[in-house]
Amino acid sequence: MPLKMLDATISTFDDVLEKFKSDAPNNKANLILFLADKDPSTSLSWCPDCVRAEPVIYKKLEALPDDVALLQAYVGDRPTWRNPQHPWRVDLRFKLTGVPTLIRWEDDAVKGRLEDHEAHLEHKIDALVAGK
Repeated sequence: MPLKMLDATISTFDDVLEKFKSDAPNNKANLILFLADKDPSTSLSWCPDCVRAEPVIYKKLEALPDDVALLQAYVGDRPTWRNPQHPWRVDLRFKLTGVPTLIRWEDDAVKGRLEDHEAHLEHKIDALVAGK
């Protein structure tokens, strides 16, 4: 089955999240991946952990037999992300401390998460998707 992907920025997140939530019951798993923006000069993420984790995450999710939805939420450029008042740092639902962060979203709440230091580990991605 195909991986369903949605993209959001800080400014579009609330609207995209509503669409994501409305389709959630149709999926085996619903995940939110908080990522650093791409550096316009290199077309690569400015975050080395994101560069390491993204290919592993996408490979694992694209290989799944079930419908999985992935909301890619871009945190902004480095100065935007470093601001202690970044909207997703202070959002009580997410309380982000690093990127990438991969979250399992279930029943309108965070049901599991992989932080920046573990989001590239295949066995942890498998466990998160499986809800374990």
